[in-house]
Amino acid sequence: MKTATKEAAVAAPGKPFLMRIGIGLFGLGMLAVLAVFIMFAAGLENLPIWLSVAAGVVTPLGLLLGLIALVREARGKN
Repeated sequence: MKTATKEAAVAAPGKPFLMRIGIGLFGLGMLAVLAVFIMFAAGLENLPIWLSVAAGVVTPLGLLLGLIALVREARGKN
């Protein structure tokens, strides 16, 4: 019984590569957004530009890549 579930888990396809990249970028972007909020709440005014870019660009880029991967996967099933 256990071998059948292991084989099914191995045979089941994982998330597409594009989806993994999108999830990773979105996660990094959300960490950057959280860091910006914390630093701003702590009274810092001159935040690093790379942190602001990561918060403003990487988060929507990850979301976009995830949505593209989701649409491609849905179209592939038809």
